[in-house]
Amino acid sequence: MTREDLKNKKRIVIKVGSSSITHENGDLNLSRIERLVRVLCDLRSQGKDVVLVSSGAIACGRRALHIGRRPETIAEKQAFAAVGQARLMMVYQRLFSEYNTVASQILLTKNIMMEKRSRQNARNTFLELFELDCIPIVNENDTISTHELEEVESFGDNDQLASTVGALINADLVILLSDIEGLYTDNPKTNPDAKLIQYVTKIDSSLMEMGKSESGSNVGTGGMSAKLVAAQIAMDAGADLVIAKFEDGIVTKILQGEPTGTYFTSGKESV
Repeated sequence: MTREDLKNKKRIVIKVGSSSITHENGDLNLSRIERLVRVLCDLRSQGKDVVLVSSGAIACGRRALHIGRRPETIAEKQAFAAVGQARLMMVYQRLFSEYNTVASQILLTKNIMMEKRSRQNARNTFLELFELDCIPIVNENDTISTHELEEVESFGDNDQLASTVGALINADLVILLSDIEGLYTDNPKTNPDAKLIQYVTKIDSSLMEMGKSESGSNVGTGGMSAKLVAAQIAMDAGADLVIAKFEDGIVTKILQGEPTGTYFTSGKESV
C-alpha cells in the first residue's frame, strides 16, 4: 500500500476542528470555510461520496453570545451548542448553495450508533443523501450528549465521531484536519528534534505514548491521543485515515497522494 492508493478513494469522511474554521477570537473564518466547501463540492462533482464532520458549534455559539471562555457547566455547553449549531449550519447552507450543492445536517449521539435499529436507520439516511447528491454535515448532538450524562453517552470528540461515521457508511478514507500536522515522534512544541511520522500500518502502545500531547488551541478539544483512537476505529473498519494540518489545498494534496500528514493504512485496497 502506498499513498497512490488515496487517488482511488470513493467514499470520504472529512473532519475539521474548531480551530481550523475559526479565528483566534472565535469568529468563523469564512474565507477558509468557503475554500473547503469549494473542494468538497468538486469532489462530489467527481462522483465521490463526501461527508463533512464539522466542529465549531460551541465556539460559534459562545462568540454569538459574547462569551470569551469555554463553557464551564453542562448547561452552558448545551446552550452554546444550541445557539452555535444553527448559526454554523446557516453558513454552510449558504456557501454550499453558491456551488449548486445541497448540504444536509445529521446530529448523532453515541447511543444511536450502539443500538442496531437506530444505527441502520442512520446508515440508510446517509446512503439516501448520497443518492440525492447531497453532502451530509455531521456533528454530535451536544445539546443532549455530554460525558456527564449516563443516559446519552458521548463520542468524546469529533475525531472519533468521524471514524465512527466512516465505519457506519463503509468509507474508504477518513481525513482529520486540525492545527496538527500529524503524528510526531515527540511533542514538536517542546522538542525541536521531533520528526513527523508519515506512514503507520499498526497502532501499538509505543505510538499511543507518542500521542499524549494535548491540544494547545483555545477552541479545540481533541489531542493526538484522541486522533490515534480514531485512527484505530477507522483501520478496524477497513478504512484508511490521514491526520493533517488544515491549510489551503490540503484535501487535494492528500487525494493526489502527496506525502503530507500521517497516513494510517488499514491494508484494504480501494475498489
